[in-house]
Amino acid sequence: MSHSPATRTTPFDTLLVANRGEIACRVMRTARRMGLRTVAVYSDADATARHVREADEAVRLGPAAARESYLDVEAVVEAAQRTGAGAIHPGYGFLSENGAFVEALDAAGITFVGPPASAIAAMGDKSAAKARMANAGVPLVPGYHGDDQDDALLKAEADEIGYPVLLKASAGGGGKGMRVVESGEQFQAALDGCRRESQAAFGDTRMLIEKYLTQPRHVEVQVFCDRHGNGVYLFERDCSVQRRHQKVLEEAPAPGMTAALRREMGEAAVRAAKEIGYVGAGTVEFLLDFSQGQDGSFYFMEMNTRLQVEHPVTEMITGQDLVEWQLRVAMGEALPLAQEALTITGHSFEARLYAEDPEQDFLPATGTLTRFAMDLAGAGLDPERVRLDSGVATGDAVSMHYDPMLAKLIVHGDDREQALATLNRALAALDVQGVVTNRAFLQRLATHPAFQGAELDTRFIEKNEATLFAPRQYRIKEYAGAALVGLNQLARECESDSPWDRHDGFRLNAPHTIRIALCDPAHVQDDESSDNVVVVEGRRERGTDTGWQLTIRGETLTASLQPLEGDAVAVTLDGHRRRLQARRDGNVVVMVDPSGETRLFWRRIDAIDHGHHEAESTLTAPMHGTVVALLVEAGQKVEKGMPLMVMEAMKMEHTMTAPADGHVASFHFQAGETVGQGDVLLEFAPEE
Repeated sequence: MSHSPATRTTPFDTLLVANRGEIACRVMRTARRMGLRTVAVYSDADATARHVREADEAVRLGPAAARESYLDVEAVVEAAQRTGAGAIHPGYGFLSENGAFVEALDAAGITFVGPPASAIAAMGDKSAAKARMANAGVPLVPGYHGDDQDDALLKAEADEIGYPVLLKASAGGGGKGMRVVESGEQFQAALDGCRRESQAAFGDTRMLIEKYLTQPRHVEVQVFCDRHGNGVYLFERDCSVQRRHQKVLEEAPAPGMTAALRREMGEAAVRAAKEIGYVGAGTVEFLLDFSQGQDGSFYFMEMNTRLQVEHPVTEMITGQDLVEWQLRVAMGEALPLAQEALTITGHSFEARLYAEDPEQDFLPATGTLTRFAMDLAGAGLDPERVRLDSGVATGDAVSMHYDPMLAKLIVHGDDREQALATLNRALAALDVQGVVTNRAFLQRLATHPAFQGAELDTRFIEKNEATLFAPRQYRIKEYAGAALVGLNQLARECESDSPWDRHDGFRLNAPHTIRIALCDPAHVQDDESSDNVVVVEGRRERGTDTGWQLTIRGETLTASLQPLEGDAVAVTLDGHRRRLQARRDGNVVVMVDPSGETRLFWRRIDAIDHGHHEAESTLTAPMHGTVVALLVEAGQKVEKGMPLMVMEAMKMEHTMTAPADGHVASFHFQAGETVGQGDVLLEFAPEE
């Protein structure tokens, strides 16, 4: 049974985007191309954000807290009225699935770029939605979706379905109020825990129960409906690679799909949308199970009544701009294409770049982006095949107030293998500095043999955790590259042509030699005799300022480094030249190429006294962090190597020591204060 949509729609020339970050920038890009005037909204934390800078107009909503700014329905409606915006696009998240917001826009005579409030309500209650889907002939996972919430009844239903089962909050989402129950003995404790989480997150304790599929894939279908009774599906996306029910890597089309299965899932998704009178872009999510045979069985999970984060992979394989479709449908137009006109071309991947630290249980990170760039030409990438949707740029601050997603990297190839190779190259070309990100983790995922073999299910990261988080084993070429990066920096730091001012290993009437110790940052306290430390001996090649002879573990190589654009360099070892991204963050050398990321702590272990210049250079913050303690007083006489202060960076403590005999003239920071990468921590005066 379908329902006629009631949401107001008229042509409009001004669009307000009620969101922030990359989706706001992405929506405005299409709106401007269509000739629409764009309006951004912002909180105090986003006053200079990229989406504000790119809009034709922008209106302040309130303080940093989302509930006092982006989620303030009255403030958003007022912003639209002040700027003459005839329509509001909600992006995704925030207000995109808020029926009360849609009703407020209807009352104000403003077009909502999305479905009617009735459709949002129909899919917002998961138990009721399951019943509607059963009525529409959409396959459901065996389970219980009833109103009777008696503990004993729920336990009996779970026993009948058979363990393992999945307990889910009926009003839930985002993984809250959701637990896998392996046996009847665990049921009551799991039920109590889910109810507490659901009450805290949604103010609702109702539960539904589903059979838990042990190796399911998460496959979703993009649907579109207009106000003229038309509905189409724009094929499917595989979003199985998830962490805590949050998607990490997505691809389209889904691997292993037959034409018959694709058509069956697509038609079921359109029936689901029409059952609730849907209008605009929506996503019907299914669990796909191949355990019972090669044909595959699929089951309705939920419908997201908005544009999805991963919509660009669908755009890549269909050649369609889904935001343009949304805007045209909102203006009352019919869908641009019929089902038979839609085709799939090639394969696409999307990787979500987050400001978070995978090595610290994915703890969100903050800071200032000192560099945010991707050199497509230098990496040999086709700009028609690589797309970076971001809401940030170099110099922008990443705050603690909102979702830590910085950007989405989307690539396209003629087939899955080619698209995956392009993804690896693009991840290596993505240069992000100043904020810890999951870029290296994304590379480990994309290069994992199981992912390359399309061995996908929703527990992919959990099942492959040991290999995804295993310490990287570095080869001679990584140690040589890291040594060269540090040596190149030493050469640049020479203050004059005088041999007396140089600290790059120059010796009068002797070889120019420097000894370097390299190790994983986790082993910075280890002595050079440790198995965790690799010693590199570098000697200048005669007659050259850029060539070196490097001796590493008994092997000697002829080596050189050529700086390219940005942080790109060309490293040549015994005539073999490689291009990579390389930089030195304090004492840590970071190198990135398509094989992954290398991070090595770099320190000199020769006996050269580099005097005042090195005293200054070693007393800067190696990265963003916090001063933990000052260990001496200003003016106090100290000896070389004596601890001066302790700072914490990347969850590790770093002790700054005296580079020579002398005294601390002054400290620039006190305990508890935050420092930025490269900040001078103290003034040190060496003995004359």
